[in-house]
Amino acid sequence: MLHLWGRLSSINVRKVVWTLQELGLPAQRTDAGGAFGLVQEPDYLARNPNGLVPLIEDEGLVLWESNSIVRYLCARHATGTLYPEALHQRFVAEQWMDWQQTTLNPAGRDAFMQWIRTPAAERDAARIAASVARTEPLLSLLDAHLSRQAWMAGDYFTMADIPIGCEIHRWWGLPQPRPTLVHLERWYGQLLQRPAARGVLDMALS
Repeated sequence: MLHLWGRLSSINVRKVVWTLQELGLPAQRTDAGGAFGLVQEPDYLARNPNGLVPLIEDEGLVLWESNSIVRYLCARHATGTLYPEALHQRFVAEQWMDWQQTTLNPAGRDAFMQWIRTPAAERDAARIAASVARTEPLLSLLDAHLSRQAWMAGDYFTMADIPIGCEIHRWWGLPQPRPTLVHLERWYGQLLQRPAARGVLDMALS
């Protein structure tokens, strides 16, 4: 059975859990990282020298980096659906997955860390405001993209929707106002209706 290491409070672990649920794949999950520790132990570092989560082991393959894990699982178990078979569509999906990691996530990280993981008396309002200023134009970009198509990579749900869905779940869970973005809201509402998203997109932030 596939083994996943990582705590559910991690956005990157949630991506993998959601993917496993979409695929109907059983997995053993070991809480790791944060208060659960394990990630600096020699046995773990031998598998992932970065000391981060998630990490999977699947029939002898050891793999880290959340979006790579999502790609691998979808390529192995859902080519032609979650993992697009057509080259053009596949790399559109890849593009948005990379964008989530390199652009959207860094923009929103400070606001998340300040609101959710920093005691109220220690929060830095300027860092929150700067994070909001970086993130809102990216959400407008997503809204414009989704005004032209139903899903991130085209006409149907693919692996690309999972990382960005997790990111929007985290951003919209913050206790702050947000602009109305009708196309993004329509898309996210469709994600919430997916049975496999339960236990991920309905989680409280921590």
